[in-house]
Amino acid sequence: MAKKITIDPMTRIEGHLKIEVEIEDGKVKDAWSSGTMARGFEALLTGKDPRDASYVTSRFCGVCYSVHQIASARALDAAFGANVPWGGNLIRNLVMGAEYIYDHMIHFYQLSALDYIDIMAIAEYKGKDKDLLAVKDKIVGLVMAKDTYPLTPRYEPDDFSVKDPDIVISAVKHYIDALKMNAKARNMGAIWGGRTPHYQNIVVGGVTSYPDINQVARFRTMLDEQAKFVEEVYIPDVLAFGTGPLWPLAKLGVGGGHYNYLSYGDFQKDSKGEALVFPSGVIIGLNPADIKIDAFDPDSITESVKYSWYKENNPVHPYKGEQIFDLGKKDAYSFVKAPRYKGNAMEVGPLARMIIAKNPTLLDLVSKGAKPGAVARHAARAIETKLMVDACYTWLDELLTEMTGPGFKIHDTEHWDPPDSGMGSGFHEAPRGSLGHWVKVKNKKIDNYQAVVPSTWNASPRCENGTRGQYEESLIGAPVPDPENPINVVRIIRSFDPCLACAIHIIDPNTNEIRKFLIE
Repeated sequence: MAKKITIDPMTRIEGHLKIEVEIEDGKVKDAWSSGTMARGFEALLTGKDPRDASYVTSRFCGVCYSVHQIASARALDAAFGANVPWGGNLIRNLVMGAEYIYDHMIHFYQLSALDYIDIMAIAEYKGKDKDLLAVKDKIVGLVMAKDTYPLTPRYEPDDFSVKDPDIVISAVKHYIDALKMNAKARNMGAIWGGRTPHYQNIVVGGVTSYPDINQVARFRTMLDEQAKFVEEVYIPDVLAFGTGPLWPLAKLGVGGGHYNYLSYGDFQKDSKGEALVFPSGVIIGLNPADIKIDAFDPDSITESVKYSWYKENNPVHPYKGEQIFDLGKKDAYSFVKAPRYKGNAMEVGPLARMIIAKNPTLLDLVSKGAKPGAVARHAARAIETKLMVDACYTWLDELLTEMTGPGFKIHDTEHWDPPDSGMGSGFHEAPRGSLGHWVKVKNKKIDNYQAVVPSTWNASPRCENGTRGQYEESLIGAPVPDPENPINVVRIIRSFDPCLACAIHIIDPNTNEIRKFLIE
């Protein structure tokens, strides 16, 4: 007999997410992904000066703030008819490159790795490394004080958990080291953006502040540190876990889903834009032996609200989207809409990008037996972090050449004032996946604004056709031998790096109190 369990809230993610699964014979038979936050920023922007949008949308989230700022600026670029100079694009790329570096590493070490280790194995460490012994003493002391959070997982270790004391204690040491690297990477972004979070320099037409030689030198020094950590710690850790203790999970492909992948494409390698760090493309129904990639068509995106707490409407393109809440809607179970590409539920993010790029390191793992799923997502993140570090070196060299040459420009000042009317879309491959912003301008004001974030693609509910969203489909068949310890469920969901925080709570207009919902 099937048993239904609810995980609410899902921890170690951004935002509020509820996952329900139906378990039968030790496996997930059905699943529901419910975003329990509501985003209202689009309605907030209506009637405002379009130039405000990049600053306002940055506030979608305090973690992935810059991704909305760049997507918004690109949408405004298109609506205003602005042509961003190559110097401005280089600075934009360096800001976003710093975001990638810290975001991917913090996801692995702080948000996900704890799902795969038995932290208590540290007590059995017999080595003599002084740094690791200090970690052991700290953890044992916390255990004795009954204060092991946030390191202690919310679920019991299982057969897939790493219990080797040497591996576990090294992972925890790197957990601490990664926090230091995270702080430095954020400072890298602030060199160009003025501050972090919520950068000040990315606007329609380019960026607002000219760089100097000192900034280039500071960024390069910190980039050298990041490169060393990525190459000597992060990538070896991910590959050691994925090809070692977690290899059985990798071979099973736990958390695969629909095997449909989408990448808008992003990060110009040169001023002509002919080569991208992340190529654009679409895969419907992956065949690893013969990867066929179709061209991305932005007009093929629609959003369904059939099972979302919004006024009933047929699936529409984001240009025609709206936010009219219907909290009593029959059969609805999420504030997340259901984006579809030509009617298909898609996966976006590092795994999608690396498959579409036919990255040789990832394909080598696949050739050895790994299947697309939770473990492969971690590998893809580590791989593309190295790609981003390498790209930052190239952009830094090009910026130095540009800024010391004649006619250096960072902004299209001729297209700063809002047009009487216009429309534009801005696409960005954010760390979590494909992000799109769409804006319509009328009478120099925002007439409509819509954003489809990566976690909207991945965390979507069902659509009119009953097609599950990617989170939901990825859970089908996942092993859950003990319903009281659904650790594989959280492993799979966290592998996507959910960010439901690109949302706000619904506020009661009469009391200004946060509306509370009873979740069974």
